Amino acid sequence: MLMSFLRAAGVVALASAITASPALAYPGVLALGGWAAGFSHPLQGWDHFVVMVAVGLWAAQHAGRGRWMIPATFVGVMAIGGAIGASGLNMPGVEAMILVSVVILAGLALLRARMPLRLGMAVAALFAFFHGFAHGQEIPDTTHLATFGLGFMGATALLHGLGYGVGRLGALLAARRVHADL
Repeated sequence: MLMSFLRAAGVVALASAITASPALAYPGVLALGGWAAGFSHPLQGWDHFVVMVAVGLWAAQHAGRGRWMIPATFVGVMAIGGAIGASGLNMPGVEAMILVSVVILAGLALLRARMPLRLGMAVAALFAFFHGFAHGQEIPDTTHLATFGLGFMGATALLHGLGYGVGRLGALLAARRVHADL
């Protein structure tokens, strides 16, 4: 099963790499300005959307503090990455790391992978930095960093919540089905 997943992930990654656009892929959104532009960005880019939902879904599969610390780490480190991206720093490989994050984080959620909490937070932090960096590079010159940042942080938290809710609902339905079969 793992090999099938890895083959499928490789096909998706290759297809995505071939058709990938640069980080400035959402020019219409930038016209909104401020908070709305920041909020809209993760909702309109398939790569960001998939990762944000996957983080919530993966967090829902953890116990205890992992359920909130993994998404909270993602949002916090994404904010740091956004500030650095807005500084004008140029960093190669940002889009490649975002693509890798889609494969890895969706894979972790789909495979119900568990790991020590600190390692899970580190994985979330690594990819969050690159997502934040890409968001930060897209802040229009006429927009304040704080308002744009609060927008993309809010949308990210909502998408994490969506993934978390789907994950918890799935667990509840699975438990009911097992109980009904008894």
